[in-house]
Amino acid sequence: MWGGLTEAKTLDGTGILSDGAGQFAIGEHARCWVHIERQIHALDSFTEPQRRAKALTQSRIWWLYNDIKAWCLDPTPRRARELARRFDRIVGMKTRFVTLDRLLARIRTDRQSFLKILQRPDIPLHTNGSENDIRSVVTRRKISGATHSDQGRAARDTMLSMMKTCNRLGVSF
Repeated sequence: MWGGLTEAKTLDGTGILSDGAGQFAIGEHARCWVHIERQIHALDSFTEPQRRAKALTQSRIWWLYNDIKAWCLDPTPRRARELARRFDRIVGMKTRFVTLDRLLARIRTDRQSFLKILQRPDIPLHTNGSENDIRSVVTRRKISGATHSDQGRAARDTMLSMMKTCNRLGVSF
């Protein structure tokens, strides 16, 4: 699909927002900020210093997230540089919690895609909207075991698309 759209020259200014899955690291790629925190949230901490380091890192990320969200409403280059420096300080921290330090180093290596928002404030900060759009498809597939034909898949996709559109427009499906 991406190749066809590129060939048709319809992708000018198109950005891709993802949770970090490699197949989406194309074009102007941006990473979901909620997934930064999810990775940290998933870390197991066993000692009180580890729990404190994890909580401090999470609070700093959410604080930065909220400031970036506010910045998107009135973006300025100076403030963007300040936010980028804060990101660098957070992911550059040494916490003495080895697993957390390694995770922060991995996040740091993907700095460009996490900070894409500072170049393109029109890109959403998170993938929640698109994840909600496909949630009903995934739930249905898990319950029913998927469709058995291309026609069934097309019918399901059409009906789910109509249902989502009706919901967004406030019209009874």
